[in-house]
Amino acid sequence: MILAIPSPLGVALGIATAAAYGFAAAAGTRLSRQATQWALGIAWLLHAAVLGHGLVGGDPRFGFAPALSVTAWLVLTVYAVESRLYPQLKVRRALAWLGAAAVLLALLFPGTPLHVSASPWLPLHLALGIASYGLFGAAVVHAWLITRAEKQIRLASAEAQAGVPLLTLERLTFRFVTAGFVLLSATLLAGLFFSEQLYGAAGRAWKWDHKTIFSVLAWLSFAVLLTGRARFGWRGRTARRVLYAGSALLLLAYVGSRFVLEVVLTRPPV
Repeated sequence: MILAIPSPLGVALGIATAAAYGFAAAAGTRLSRQATQWALGIAWLLHAAVLGHGLVGGDPRFGFAPALSVTAWLVLTVYAVESRLYPQLKVRRALAWLGAAAVLLALLFPGTPLHVSASPWLPLHLALGIASYGLFGAAVVHAWLITRAEKQIRLASAEAQAGVPLLTLERLTFRFVTAGFVLLSATLLAGLFFSEQLYGAAGRAWKWDHKTIFSVLAWLSFAVLLTGRARFGWRGRTARRVLYAGSALLLLAYVGSRFVLEVVLTRPPV
């Protein structure tokens, strides 16, 4: 799927992955926690196989849907690690539906070919950007968990007592934001100084297009968030609102601009 033309094997793997995610989500309430984790783990492995198959088959391609697919897989990878440390995390069903939707979307919109003269370093540049998407995606998931936990506390729900402590969730959220900010900064710097080298004959100097503007606005939002956290102790609703705003801007930067070009205007990116 990512960086590859869809093949019959790729399509079959994608459908199997979406079905596995769908089963993990739909049967999550009827299965034990361990059984649900196994089902989600199998879907995650199939998703990895889909992405791996795409890396070695056909001409290099990329687009908004493969980017979302990789982002979803990275968020699920973070959950797989964290669920070992914090078994109280309860987002399996939501993440399973997210994975199924992302894989099916990548089947329908496999992206456009990369220019033949693109640098071998271009996949690394794309990987940095998508890794930042994954980290900010994980931060958004944790921010949503904080919101849900606060609501349960107000309702005096028993689930609030069994969940991950709010301070732990908050600390994890900002760790993901910090790591994502570092990778986003590296991605922007690479685009600023090495754009023409990365894209070869199709490359161009830094240009203030929609993707660049939204990316810089997202970077500024996260910089404000981290500065507010360090200098003024931002937390709670204020911090989450800035996080959501920055993540929305980042989503519009690459995924949004590519969606408009590939689906709305039906033409390859310039």
